[in-house]
Amino acid sequence: MHTAPAAARLVPVLTVEDLTTVFPTPRGLVKAVDGLSFSVGAGRVMGLVGESGSGKSVTGYSIMGLVEPPGHIAGGRILFAGRDLVRQSRTEMRSLRGRAIAMIFQDPAMTLNPVLRISTQMVEAIRAHEKIPRAEAWKRSRDALGLVGIPSPDERMSAYPHEFSGGMRQRVAIAIALLHRPSLIIADEPTTALDVTIQSQILARMQLLMKQYDMAMIWISHDLSVVSRLCDDIAVMYAGRLVETGLADRVIAHPRHPYTRGLIDSLPSRARRGERLRQIEGMMPEPLDLPEGCVFSNRCPRADAACRANPVMSVSTYGAWQWRCVHPLNEGPVHGHS
Repeated sequence: MHTAPAAARLVPVLTVEDLTTVFPTPRGLVKAVDGLSFSVGAGRVMGLVGESGSGKSVTGYSIMGLVEPPGHIAGGRILFAGRDLVRQSRTEMRSLRGRAIAMIFQDPAMTLNPVLRISTQMVEAIRAHEKIPRAEAWKRSRDALGLVGIPSPDERMSAYPHEFSGGMRQRVAIAIALLHRPSLIIADEPTTALDVTIQSQILARMQLLMKQYDMAMIWISHDLSVVSRLCDDIAVMYAGRLVETGLADRVIAHPRHPYTRGLIDSLPSRARRGERLRQIEGMMPEPLDLPEGCVFSNRCPRADAACRANPVMSVSTYGAWQWRCVHPLNEGPVHGHS
């Protein structure tokens, strides 16, 4: 069972407060992230979960300062190392990216240049932030490849990205993210395209590295089976809003929000032999056509007239478990540890 060290929660590495990220369109302003709040502690992995279009990746890009214009952060704060990232200049954010905050993308092609050797890319990534001899940067890069499980790292340093398999390319991207031992890593579904065996190896390696170097990580995913194995905490998003958050094992074992319950029930591992897979009826609403009040009400079997009022986050007496629902599920204890 995951535990929550007091220090990790009292002094978080990252705190997001009421974050709102918008994209202007001819039909109006789309709130891709709408009033999102959460925190991540050192040495802990937080899973950011939801269907496609829920705002997970935009949240990651907002933290990294990578939202493309005309999209922009319209409100809230992103507190990291005593700074509000929302108010940092492009130059200041560039100095933080890669050094203090790193991002691992779903497609390693977004990280790796196909025409440059791995050694060139890794060494330059180090020297962009640290004025150290090239030989020292090369050694650190080689050690990083070994750290993520790439065999014969000395030889692979001279290879090009196309000479690696998909799983190995993703390991290289992870190694690049680890070069400066950042305080925070944002991983945007980095194992989705990999087979199950390679995925399990990378997940085990990432979990070990986060604990070993006391880094914080946000793991963005739609796959609750991965989140349950890797993450200490979980935040469930729907239509840009946070609907449930808490310790991962508590939320997955005893979900309070019907959307979280629907995501869990849709996992193939929960289906009995010969039984049809369960699914959440309907589709996520268009961002400019959200239902009144609770954004999940048009798909929720528990919805009634009370759901037309916008629900606020409820908090258990335990304090770290919250859900946004006027008719929460009662599937287990809300006091103390499950």
